[in-house]
Amino acid sequence: MMKKIISVLILILSLINICASAEEKKPVFNMISIDGIITSPTAKYIAQSIEDANKESAEGLIILLDTPGGLDTAMRDIAKSILNAPLPVIVFVYPSGARAASAGVIITQAAHVAAMAPGTNIGAAHPVAIGIGGGTMDKTMAKKVENDAAAYARSIAKSKGRSEEWVEKAVRKSESITAEEALKLKVIDYVAPDIEKLLIAIDQKEIKLAQGKKKITTKNAVINNKKTGTRQKILAAISDPNISYILLLIGLAGLYFELSTPGAILPGVIGGISLLLAFFGLSTLPVNYTGILLIIFGVILFIAEIKVMSHGMLTVGGVISLIMGSLLLFDTTEPALKISLQVLIPAVVVASAFFIAVILLAIKAQMRKPFSGSEAMIGTEAEAVTDITGEGEVLVKGEYWKATSDRPIRKGAKVKILKMEGLNLNVEEIKKEQ
Repeated sequence: MMKKIISVLILILSLINICASAEEKKPVFNMISIDGIITSPTAKYIAQSIEDANKESAEGLIILLDTPGGLDTAMRDIAKSILNAPLPVIVFVYPSGARAASAGVIITQAAHVAAMAPGTNIGAAHPVAIGIGGGTMDKTMAKKVENDAAAYARSIAKSKGRSEEWVEKAVRKSESITAEEALKLKVIDYVAPDIEKLLIAIDQKEIKLAQGKKKITTKNAVINNKKTGTRQKILAAISDPNISYILLLIGLAGLYFELSTPGAILPGVIGGISLLLAFFGLSTLPVNYTGILLIIFGVILFIAEIKVMSHGMLTVGGVISLIMGSLLLFDTTEPALKISLQVLIPAVVVASAFFIAVILLAIKAQMRKPFSGSEAMIGTEAEAVTDITGEGEVLVKGEYWKATSDRPIRKGAKVKILKMEGLNLNVEEIKKEQ
């Protein structure tokens, strides 16, 4: 009897341990958010997130996506990272109102599970829009680029069993569709209102990884929301064309102020730091170097205005150069990679006003009468404290000075200093008007 009781207790304990083990082994999904332009820092962030999820033995990585598009090179790096990921990568266009435009189309297609929330859209992946080439291309080159982009999109869609026909339309005709239409056309796998509903829907779904097939387990899944780190936020901010442009102007303005008024120090330090950050941001964007040269040339013209009195001609040239450089700075027709006019116009106005103000202050300082040294004495009024017949003494600003004059001057007369020779002043009498 005792043996039976012991056996039952052992069985109960075993079941408890099994349940406890099952409780402990809940599937964990890491989750990150990509909100904004797709740039090189974005591609590195996603690659690192996939690597971290694999090291942490997560069941998969969820990417919440909302992007207007971005760089073609960054997009391809992201697609490559997802396609070769050792664990499932789920791309979820979320929340409602989000979009997967331009480069976002290819990123979504590369995912092992592609999903969208109601009220989102996907599309407009024409090669001009995803930053390939930029600028103006001839018809032959444009056709080659379009064919390359279409073939790339089709190959990714085919590898994931999704609609090759639609992704080609998105590339060639910039077609855009809603989440519901995307599900109907087999562009995506699921439409879900939130993460929880999506995870329930994909439980036990079989996917193809680079290493082979795998079933996704999502029952009682734990979401490990990986908040964007400070470093990534800074890199993403600097890579924004609007921020890079503003940093460039601040940097040039700071150095310009330091050169025009040596010794200020702080403007030079701020300018140098801003300029270095701007160069990093610009290195991740499709920059037109003619635009940068025009902006720098504009600053040179502002500096020249201080040295050469051109009656405002150099200043006008500087403003025009600054405006043209700003308009040409980014060599792309991608709206997401261009400077917003809401940023460009106020920035140009403020920068121009700053440069002009410094010019006026510098010119005013140059024209101001000296208040110390021998130059400050010239033209100053004094009083003869002795008769000056060749030589004498005058009182200037509370000080007694030896003075000479070509004509005799009576004691107490008001005199004007003509020049200063060593410690002697040459003066003349101020005649009273009749």
